[in-house]
Amino acid sequence: MSKIRVAVLFGGASSEHDISLKSATHIIDCIPRDKYEVVCVGITKKGRWLYYPGDTTAIASGAWEHDSDCTSAILSPDPIHKGLITIENGEASIKKIDVVFPVLHGKNGEDGTIQGLLDLARIPYVGCGLLASAACMDKAATHTMLDYNGIRTAKWRMIVHREINRMEQRCREIGEELGYPLFVKPANAGSSIGVNKADDLEELIEAVKIAFSHDNKVIIEECIVGRELEVAVFGYDSPFASFVGEIESCKTFYDYDAKYILSGSNLIIPAQIPDEKGREIQQTAVKAYQALGCKGLSRVDFFLQEDGTVILNEINTMPGFTSISMYPKLMEDLGMSPTYLVEKLIEQAIDNADRTYL
Repeated sequence: MSKIRVAVLFGGASSEHDISLKSATHIIDCIPRDKYEVVCVGITKKGRWLYYPGDTTAIASGAWEHDSDCTSAILSPDPIHKGLITIENGEASIKKIDVVFPVLHGKNGEDGTIQGLLDLARIPYVGCGLLASAACMDKAATHTMLDYNGIRTAKWRMIVHREINRMEQRCREIGEELGYPLFVKPANAGSSIGVNKADDLEELIEAVKIAFSHDNKVIIEECIVGRELEVAVFGYDSPFASFVGEIESCKTFYDYDAKYILSGSNLIIPAQIPDEKGREIQQTAVKAYQALGCKGLSRVDFFLQEDGTVILNEINTMPGFTSISMYPKLMEDLGMSPTYLVEKLIEQAIDNADRTYL
């Protein structure tokens, strides 16, 4: 019996490129080789696609990109090819792919772009589809859809790039309406990239400028004081949520440095919260997952305020997947080892392909 050929996409033209390399390394190591043939495809920070046949230990460090055996690669949108076109010495060849695991975080990967390409190619892939990926990536869309479904989020406002000439006025209006402190975020960025806290108008204007360097749409949210909790959700028609985990950040808020660079942040699994509050958070996570059309996997992040109020912060459709990341840790707490989890994610992508590509 021939092995199932799974292509793992990693890297990407994104500010989260380096985290993708670490996530992909962990996932590749977890794929059972007795059942699957792994095809590694890296995307450089400039967006170049390379088929990488070398040792996976070189991926996390970024050394893979300089391997002399790398060849140019194109994921063909033509469904007749059903796979990867590699180009070496001017000669093109097709490598058929059965399923793709797009381990891409942030823009140009987690935002529906890769999902749309794979839909055109009619190749099954792990995780959320184009619409859910785009909606969860865009914080304005997420807020709007969750508000409609009665799921509580922070009070928020938006500034778009065409308003930049009246940015100071808009910031003053929003500051007066929501009150300080405020959190400023690029609408489309992950891992807290470009996120800053503003305690007054001057800091708000500066934070908006920084956020605009990452996206042309900026979200401003009221400051929520509370415990940072996260839930892993898994599945298609009958998704289920893990127990709740808690983040103890080494910084004022859980930004990129606190997640991946600085030591001192702790993951507490399960979170020490009342059982009924845990069930409320799990139910809300699944409701949000379904409302946004997610499938496969997502990590749903919450704040739990001192008075017991639960506020949904964001949904990550391709959460960090390193050996110390919250999503695999939460699933492992349910008894799903990393190898079992990765295999099940691949299996359900293949099993649901028939109804995705009618």
